[in-house]
Amino acid sequence: MRELEISGRRVADDTGAYVIAEIGHNHEGSLEKAEELFRQAAAAGASAAKLQKRDNKALFTREMYNRPYTGRNSYGATYGEHREFLEFGRDEYLHLAKLAQELNIDFFSTAFDMPSVDFLVDIDLPAIKIASADLTNTPLLAYAAKTGKTLVVSTGGASMEEVRQAVETILPINDRLALLQCTAVYPAGADDLNLSVIETYRREFPDVVIGFSGHDLGNEASCLAYAVGARVVEKHFTLDQSRPGSDHHFSLDPSLLADLTVSLDRVHRSLGSPEKVCSEDEAPAVRKMGKKLVAVRDLPAGHTVTADDVIAKSPGDGMKPYRLDEVLGRTLREPLDADGDFTPELLDEPLVAAGISRTG
Repeated sequence: MRELEISGRRVADDTGAYVIAEIGHNHEGSLEKAEELFRQAAAAGASAAKLQKRDNKALFTREMYNRPYTGRNSYGATYGEHREFLEFGRDEYLHLAKLAQELNIDFFSTAFDMPSVDFLVDIDLPAIKIASADLTNTPLLAYAAKTGKTLVVSTGGASMEEVRQAVETILPINDRLALLQCTAVYPAGADDLNLSVIETYRREFPDVVIGFSGHDLGNEASCLAYAVGARVVEKHFTLDQSRPGSDHHFSLDPSLLADLTVSLDRVHRSLGSPEKVCSEDEAPAVRKMGKKLVAVRDLPAGHTVTADDVIAKSPGDGMKPYRLDEVLGRTLREPLDADGDFTPELLDEPLVAAGISRTG
């Protein structure tokens, strides 16, 4: 069955969306700002708040780590200094984990390397996110899978064969997997999103929870993604879209995140059940506007009913018009006034004598 749990929250085809507020490094290295992001994410109805974890010296080459990095988005003279400024350590993670528990919101993080996987396991966060950039990093996928934690894996920039390879790496080790359609464009326009891939993933991986990681502006695509089968929805989250940094401008602010969670819940309720029935709420309208079979004129007892004797009129609280064949050719046990209801109890068994036609 297509189902998983994260901190006791069940995620499956019949549940609402599990909404991840991807904070990333929009906290700008400030624990106080991270706390406020967690509070606002919880207040907006998100299921989880997520950060990113890197062991920067293990992750980047020396050349990249030491490369000069200046400009509006920089927090250091080199790219390494910039990344280290934004990185939270054990104390900050433990503090935020406690806060998340108080706020009743899940907290986990993206691991970009094996030391970061170890770090997140040591903190005992309930899930590990794998970014699109590491979909083809099968050693990292296998290493993370062996932790037994739920894995949430984005698939931006990948071919279908690479997605299959990633899933085939993870599932034999760990079946707690959510696979997210994603486009590695920042921000992504409507033509970039390819939400139909969600349906492809659902066919290809029938036991895997499918989701959507959106870098698009606004909430429409996330609701469409849920409608076609995504049950995990991840959106970047900020307190202020105008802040410097590579993610703020396409992130949701608190009001937009709140709108997203409300909209996704409305979509979930609107999709409802796949079983087509007449609900209790529909019954009054069906009775008022529907039709039943009644007599065109006064008919005597013993009369054999023909098509000229029957008409369909409202309200629809009697024999429905599709039961006309159950009336034609049968005789009345009692008189029936004009506009009187035909009922099975009023009718004798059908006549079989020659010359009597059901069509009159």
